[in-house]
Amino acid sequence: MAKTTELAAHLKSLNIASMYKNDFFWTWDKTDDEIDAVFTVADALRDLRERNKSIRVFDSGLGISIFRDNSTRTRFSFASACNLLGLEEQVLDEKVSQIAHGETVRETANMVSFMADVVGIRDDMFIGEGHKYQKTFIDACDYGYRHGILEQRPTLVNLQCDVDHPTQCMADLLHVIHTFGGVENLKGKKVAMTWAYSPSYGKPLSVPQGVIGLFTRFGMDVTLAHPQGYEVMPECIEVAKKNAEHSGGSFRQCNSMDEAFRDADIVYPKSWAPFAAMEERTRLYQKGDKAGIDALEKRLLAQNAEHKDWTCSEEKMKLTRDGKALYLHCLPADISGLSCPEGEVDSSVFDRYLDPLYKQASFKPYIIAAMIFLAQIKDPARALLALDSAPERKRF
Repeated sequence: MAKTTELAAHLKSLNIASMYKNDFFWTWDKTDDEIDAVFTVADALRDLRERNKSIRVFDSGLGISIFRDNSTRTRFSFASACNLLGLEEQVLDEKVSQIAHGETVRETANMVSFMADVVGIRDDMFIGEGHKYQKTFIDACDYGYRHGILEQRPTLVNLQCDVDHPTQCMADLLHVIHTFGGVENLKGKKVAMTWAYSPSYGKPLSVPQGVIGLFTRFGMDVTLAHPQGYEVMPECIEVAKKNAEHSGGSFRQCNSMDEAFRDADIVYPKSWAPFAAMEERTRLYQKGDKAGIDALEKRLLAQNAEHKDWTCSEEKMKLTRDGKALYLHCLPADISGLSCPEGEVDSSVFDRYLDPLYKQASFKPYIIAAMIFLAQIKDPARALLALDSAPERKRF
């Protein structure tokens, strides 16, 4: 029996009807069955492609991408996911659109969505603004569909906002699931989500928030570690606590990287900006206070420099379980002695985990494709079986 056939049978057992014609904002908005479904479909799509089966469930249509921050992996993962399913990606560059002349979000949303089946948005730089922008955009599309302006309502996929980075964190977790041989083997695994030193300023909080909000759902023992003053959104802490209690795992916080790394099975050292500082930054940008922004940046870089010992060194990796914890990073990492003099991770550690890191990133196109598939295909299990029975892709 083909792997996809088994996965389709499992998909049929899940209660996922509400995913159809819906959006994907945050992982904690989704039920356990819905999270399971994304992983299941992602694995099925990967299996089909590895066996050279066509996965084109659309014969036309657009996937609109809006990146309001820089991106490599997520940008190409979204384009790959659209192409995989038969959609053409169209990038909305705000600098060369009428947005530069004052076009509103609601107007833009309807004007670009006439033939769109999915819209992927990254807006992660400003606390209180990223999720708000995504919600405003898709609400405008919903209005347009209900009033006959749009022939179909596109699905929104959060490609990173100020709160969560669901495509990244779900790709991370699917990599973990495969590394440890199945979701049933995750219970009791110790995860260290830790801050790490970076010589740059203003990295988003959405990765650590997404990790603690998702990994705690699987019975793992998750520790969030950071120096004093580098707190994340309190709402995300509450999500992690609630999920850990429900799953039988645990969630704790500490201010010691060594403590978090000790006996850890998985480590995720990643820099982020303090929540309070990111709130201040948003207020300064809203006021157009460039001098205030420059002063904040200098202050935060000086604050970062006080914690250069928060780095994923060989010594810290020796603290992990048998010295062989799985090292995760969303990339690009600040690599000491390579991309910067001092950074998040020693070059020797990074080089040792290079292949697993690339494998970790390789799950993201399939995660995004699965989100689109489940939102746009009414009977996803039946569709997977149909794809499995179809001829191989033609290569002339």
